[in-house]
Amino acid sequence: MRTFTSTVVALLLAGSPLAAAQTSPAPSQAQSQTKSEKGVAIRSIQVIDVEELKADVRSQVDALVTNTKQEEIKSLRASIEAIPEAVSALKAKGRNSAQVVAINIDKEGVLTMFTKKTT
Repeated sequence: MRTFTSTVVALLLAGSPLAAAQTSPAPSQAQSQTKSEKGVAIRSIQVIDVEELKADVRSQVDALVTNTKQEEIKSLRASIEAIPEAVSALKAKGRNSAQVVAINIDKEGVLTMFTKKTT
């Protein structure tokens, strides 16, 4: 869990490493050849609503979001908009970049976008 939290913090505070991502054609709908600036190839993308998380993880994500500047969230969302595969994954779940509150990229190249329903 510590790795997850520190990665999300790092991604949010860095102004989104996805901003420098380069995209090439995806070999399938579920896979992508996008690379983050940390050099991790994004192999798949998943979208998870914060409400679907276990209570302890949800509270950690909520705390991170609360302590993140709006400028950083806007930068993160703009970076997501620049990646067609990310936009498609959000649309497939009935979401959009304005609902993304955090992201995580793990060592296996799974980009997870955490969303919150707008109220």
